[in-house]
Amino acid sequence: MKAGKALNSRKAEIRVQFKEVPGDIYKCQKQGRNEFVIRLQPSEAMYMKLTVKQPGLEMTTSQSELDLSYGQRYHGTIIPEAYERLILDTIRGDQQHFVRRDELKAAWEIFTPLLHKIERGEMKPLPYKPGSRGPEEADKLAEKAGYVQTHGYIWIPPTL
Repeated sequence: MKAGKALNSRKAEIRVQFKEVPGDIYKCQKQGRNEFVIRLQPSEAMYMKLTVKQPGLEMTTSQSELDLSYGQRYHGTIIPEAYERLILDTIRGDQQHFVRRDELKAAWEIFTPLLHKIERGEMKPLPYKPGSRGPEEADKLAEKAGYVQTHGYIWIPPTL
């Protein structure tokens, strides 16, 4: 997960990357790993990015998606913006999508020590240029956890 302000693109998504398959007969390393992506904005969707064998006799592979794009699947349905839903919940008195007191307390228990470290100069926020992908250290941290960045792959939402 990566978050920031003034990044190169405005999106919110959860990305689960699968490990490489042992004994890969197609040598797919150049294609990138398979991923399950839940895109919250823009263009709400869930898709599975897969390396597949191209049809035919050749032993070649390409990237493909199994795709559930809400705008296409639920054509004609109005999908509310995030705050529209919260305002409606407020009007109805429904608090299930709001932070409870114990959740808020737990969040402060996590972040207060970090804020104190920053105040004492023991830790510094990582600056980055507006319009960039964010600090390089964020990508390096993901790489340490085994994530492989695939540059050049762009998901194109299906047209209606």
